[in-house]
Amino acid sequence: MIAKKFLGSVEFDGKLVNVISPYDGKIVSQYVKCDEKDAKKALQIAKEAFKETKKSKLSNRIEWLRDVANKLKQKSEYFAHLITKEVAKPISQSRTEVQRCIENIELVASELIHLNGETISTDATQSVFKTEAFYKRVPAGVVVAITPFNFPLNLVAHKIAPALGAGNSVVLKPTPEAPMVAYEFAKLFIESEYATKDALSVVYGDAKVGSALVSSLIPRIVSFTGSAAVGKIITQNAGIKKVALELGGNAATFVERSADLEKAAKRCAIGAFANSGQVCISLQRIYVDSKVYDEFADKLANESKKLKVGNPFEDDIFMGPLINEESVKRAKSWVENAICEGAKVVSGNEIKEGNIFVPTILKDVTDDMNVICEEVFAQIVSLVKVNSYEEAVKKMNNSPYGLQFSIFTNRIDLMKSAIEDFECGGVVINDIPTLRFDIQPYGGYKLSGIGKEGPKYVLEEMTEIKSVVIC
Repeated sequence: MIAKKFLGSVEFDGKLVNVISPYDGKIVSQYVKCDEKDAKKALQIAKEAFKETKKSKLSNRIEWLRDVANKLKQKSEYFAHLITKEVAKPISQSRTEVQRCIENIELVASELIHLNGETISTDATQSVFKTEAFYKRVPAGVVVAITPFNFPLNLVAHKIAPALGAGNSVVLKPTPEAPMVAYEFAKLFIESEYATKDALSVVYGDAKVGSALVSSLIPRIVSFTGSAAVGKIITQNAGIKKVALELGGNAATFVERSADLEKAAKRCAIGAFANSGQVCISLQRIYVDSKVYDEFADKLANESKKLKVGNPFEDDIFMGPLINEESVKRAKSWVENAICEGAKVVSGNEIKEGNIFVPTILKDVTDDMNVICEEVFAQIVSLVKVNSYEEAVKKMNNSPYGLQFSIFTNRIDLMKSAIEDFECGGVVINDIPTLRFDIQPYGGYKLSGIGKEGPKYVLEEMTEIKSVVIC
């Protein structure tokens, strides 16, 4: 239970809000709802803290991150259960998220050593003279970090670890669906012996709180992960500051006739239904060569039926519920609308107790259906028949999103072509577009966002270049 508002090292009384388990409807945690005044106070605290964080030694910041990673290792099972309690992610996947979070923090700590500038040859042109010139990277300032529910621990780490490691101060607004995860994680930073006082504050609240944070003149950076609709509002309200947006996706793959269909079916089932499809790179569209379309549909249906759904606290469960009842109703309505427009259900389209929507595969889907055009964010995947690689590429790129795409093929020429032809931030060959390594640059084109995550790349986002000339 979170009985107070949490603004860094300062806590204030306020109104409690219950957090309900998506699976059994029980109260699993509580948090205190903040308001715009709290957001402004947190920003003022961060502004003052930046005076110290920007002067802190790099060695201390590295030890800070390593200390948090070590403390998280010691409490890994506790955090895994917190994630499952609040967002009903299957416990095995929650454990994986905690492990990824630990590794992510360690990667940032290692990468900080290489956050360097370089010397500049001012006499490269005849109109100027030779002198000593260089640039260095410096902390940007106050960072506002806004995070979603689907990875309530690791996506927080993707923002606050590099932000604090680079010498910034941070105000974190975590998802209201998993406040305890964020609270306990933030405490690891704040209570560390290496922490700079008030470098990190946490506020909870609704869109009004988010707007107060984003529109303020204090932050230099706003880092947001969430929907494209909210991302658009942020860009309109942020003003002149750095904005990093990791937004929606509509991940697609092409299964070409030469591909290993068994492997493709197994991996596509994972990519479409992991975390109940609540992943921005969840596989949503599968374009299949007409020569193997029916065969692949059968194989995918068989693989999806092997996935065990149910109580997320059971070790062998692959898929639990959607985040709330509203999401279940939305998923069901999208499938029913697609059926009315001519799509056919290959498997699934059932609702089970505990907000569980059974993994659903649709075929004979057309390009104008919502399940193709929009981000579903549920366990629904659509099969579309195509007659050529060129047709698949055209259809895959015909989307306002461009996060990650993939291709399954044994043809080298198509592998090479896909790298150039796919209009997205990440291309995967012979695996699902849902594949992501935390160490890699990660971010999309078009409505999928601006900026990159990944330790090396986000550190560049979290710093400024200062150019120096010594005459």
